[in-house]
This record gives sequence, C-alpha cells and structure tokens, in this order.
Amino acid sequence: MSYKAGIIAAITGLKDRTGSSSISIKKSMQANLPADKKWLNAMYLGALKKMVADGILVKTKDSYKISADYKKKASKPKKAPKKKTAPKKKAAPKKKSAPKKKSAPKKKAAPKKATKPKKATAPKKPKTATKKKATPKAQEGCHTQRISAHVFLLTLQLWRSSFER
Repeated sequence: MSYKAGIIAAITGLKDRTGSSSISIKKSMQANLPADKKWLNAMYLGALKKMVADGILVKTKDSYKISADYKKKASKPKKAPKKKTAPKKKAAPKKKSAPKKKSAPKKKAAPKKATKPKKATAPKKPKTATKKKATPKAQEGCHTQRISAHVFLLTLQLWRSSFER
C-alpha cells in the first residue's frame, strides 16, 4: 500500500467531520502497516504535502479532509466492459393471469392550515468592535518624561544635601 492510498484510507476510516489530524492519520496508518514495510516519516509528510498541493486533500487548521473534487472523481464508477453472454432460449409462453383488482382510492392529504405571516423584524445592526483610541506620540512620551523629571528632582535633592553637610 502506498502512502497516498494509506492516507486516504485512514481519513475515510476515521470519519471525522472537521478533518483528521496528521497524528491520528499517522497512527491509523501505522496500525495497518504490513510487517515487512518500514515506516518512513519523511515519505509520509512529503505525501501529505503533495496531496494538498495536488488538490486531493484540503488542509484546515491542523486537519486534513478529502477534497470535494476528489470525492466526485472517486465516486464515479468506472464502466466495466460488457461481457457478451450466450443468447438464452425463450421461455414457454406464460398463461394470462386474472385481471388485477383496482385498489381502493387513496384519501387526499388533509389541507394544510394557513400560516400566519411573520412579523417584520428590524434588521440587526452589526456590532462594531470598540477600538482603542490611538495615543499620540506626545502622550506616550509623557510618562517617560514624568519619570525622568522625577529622577532628576531626586538627584538634585541628593546633590544639594551633599553640600549642606
């Protein structure tokens, strides 16, 4: 079995709606691996990438699904050549059977009750994400300016106190 066939068999076998992860595909393939064949991880990863590039698989997040195009191609049955069979002998003519009795007339389906028209609802406004206002560069630097001014005042006080001694 090739890696391509093994991957397709593993994905169809797992039947995951959102797609199968590469790890779950790998475990499924290794479980069905013949004893005489050695597992080659590089071949497996290369086959996955090639199948995505060829359009056989669709990658969504970290999962792989079989693409719709490939499913359509795979589901079309191949036409088998028709075998010619020896002509059969005609069967003896059948006796005419008695005419069938007509079945009782079917009852008509009960008429559906008229549905009330739905009330018109006001169209919902899409929620807009609250955006933080961009702070100007002057305000961003303001905080650092305050800190540097504070440090400057402390050093100035220390300097003055050193002269008073």
